Amino acid sequence: MSSAGHTNRINFSAHLGRVIALGCMAVLAGCLATGPTQPTVSTNERSFSEAVVIATDGLVSQTQKLPAFLAKMESKIVRKNVVVDPMIDAASGQQTQTTQLLERRIGERLAARKEGGFDLLPFKTENLAKVQYLLTGTLTRQPGTAVKRPLNINLALVEIKTGQVVAQASALARDDGLNHTPLAIYQDSPVLVKDKVIEGYISTSSTPPGSAANAVYMERVAVASVINEAGSLYNSERYQESLAKYQEARGQTGGEQLRTLNGIYLNNVKLGRIAEAESAFGQIVAYGLRANKLDVKFLFNPGSTEFWSDPKISGPYPMWLRQIAKEGAGARVCMVIVGHTSHTGSEQTNDTLSLQRATFIQQRLASESSGLGQRTKASGMGWRENLVGSGSDNAVDALDRRVEFRVEPCN
Repeated sequence: MSSAGHTNRINFSAHLGRVIALGCMAVLAGCLATGPTQPTVSTNERSFSEAVVIATDGLVSQTQKLPAFLAKMESKIVRKNVVVDPMIDAASGQQTQTTQLLERRIGERLAARKEGGFDLLPFKTENLAKVQYLLTGTLTRQPGTAVKRPLNINLALVEIKTGQVVAQASALARDDGLNHTPLAIYQDSPVLVKDKVIEGYISTSSTPPGSAANAVYMERVAVASVINEAGSLYNSERYQESLAKYQEARGQTGGEQLRTLNGIYLNNVKLGRIAEAESAFGQIVAYGLRANKLDVKFLFNPGSTEFWSDPKISGPYPMWLRQIAKEGAGARVCMVIVGHTSHTGSEQTNDTLSLQRATFIQQRLASESSGLGQRTKASGMGWRENLVGSGSDNAVDALDRRVEFRVEPCN
């Protein structure tokens, strides 16, 4: 055989090899595309750092089976940019020091991986418009009565265009030395900012691959990036800019959310705009009553029905009560006023105290609007419906000492 023929044969063989390789890859991609990957679930309790590694690696390993992440040539994996919607505590819907730590550790793990994977980008409007995938994540405390209960890490990767969850992973972490203090925007919030949008985020984070992410959440992802920027500005004490950003968010489709109204209220308070702040709080109350549930952080002195002595904390309470009475009377709703306490002291003592506090609020509302007295009733839950359960009696578990207004049908 001539050298030219030999060379042609070698070139043809190389070409054929490439064709076969590409064909095999296409077949593999087609096979993989026919069914979703399986979620990664680790139920063994580990340190927080170890659990983060397990959940992150589990998420990445699932993506390596997806057509969009498969190697093109020579087994090279293309790294993808992914936007991360800030992770939250599932019980409270808050961002905390620990949820921020979770994000950082995930980012560090992804950066340290040499093979495949993806790089996290901040949750900003300009980033959201140019990436294919969105990452969500939650921390969920395991059921039980112990103060230090394990935390379940749930991560989900969502294809933005289709709204499908393409990978999901979870791992169980010990709550050792973790700081659950909420970020400033949540510490200062007068209410629990957990509405259907936040609940949609939480459910998305535990949705198995191949299923649709929560529709309410996905329909509002674009405006959520604006809300996130507004919250970051508030945390940086840039209140005028934060207010403008919250107002921008409210003007967008899907922007009428509890987080938005809450941010407008808080920034007006910080800027000393008293009338605007009261109007904004009234809108928060109206939103909660339409949703049939409103949780307000009325804090009391320990073991009493007297409001917290520090006027910096309790100073706005008369205005809050005035707006709750006004909106409740205007909507002509009936409400159960439920008192809650933190996880300290005996169950019987806390049951009694929570009922006394709920009754006190009921009486204050009746003094603001006499018609409400006959359309409200008081109930005490003690610490049985704690959202945090730390028993720390500080900013960490302030939501456990809330007063809840549950709208119910009038008999």
